[in-house]
Amino acid sequence: MNDRSQRQEQWEDRTDALLAVASLAFLAGYAVRILGHDLPQVWQDVCLAITFAAWAVFVVDYVVRMWLSGLRPLRFVRSHVLDTIVVLLPLLRPLRMVTSYDKIQRRRDKARLTLYVRVMAYAGLSSLLLGFASALTVYSYEYGAPGATIRTFGDSVWWACSTLSTVGYGDVSPVTPGGRVTAVGLMACGLALLGAVTGSFSSWLIQTFTREDEKRPPGDFPGAS
Repeated sequence: MNDRSQRQEQWEDRTDALLAVASLAFLAGYAVRILGHDLPQVWQDVCLAITFAAWAVFVVDYVVRMWLSGLRPLRFVRSHVLDTIVVLLPLLRPLRMVTSYDKIQRRRDKARLTLYVRVMAYAGLSSLLLGFASALTVYSYEYGAPGATIRTFGDSVWWACSTLSTVGYGDVSPVTPGGRVTAVGLMACGLALLGAVTGSFSSWLIQTFTREDEKRPPGDFPGAS
């Protein structure tokens, strides 16, 4: 491991906890500001300050890791797509917390969950975070918009659940440009996550049945006389 890689790893180890706190602070500040319509202006300003402060932490971390990597900016962006998306759309930052478990397990050299279980757990938690973030974003656009069918946060959560599951009942849907752009992104993520979970579960079943068949003596099939 060269000096740059070692320094980058040390930086990530030192900032993991700070970034986790900043991620939760950003999500909490954004949620309170969106849902707290009746809050005094001073508290809404506090929530806005928290979200921008957390965003600044993400940007500083991104710039420092780019500098420590020694890569050119364009090459760093191409090799760290998820990190770049998170900086541009900080509401997705909590998704980075999902990988913390695996990193801790690797450091402590403990037994880890199987690949299939990790993929399903990651996809499940990602779905929850994306659904909640999308519900907040759509609600912020649709609240009070003329002709909107999403009038409460409950409506927005229901819409996010039906969209993520690719069911799409159509009883409520966004009418604003911002809400529809968010909907397109959520549809794409829903298809990807559903495919990841379905594929991992199917692979796990095939692997399990294959092992059982290999243990069965030749000619010994269920139902054979």
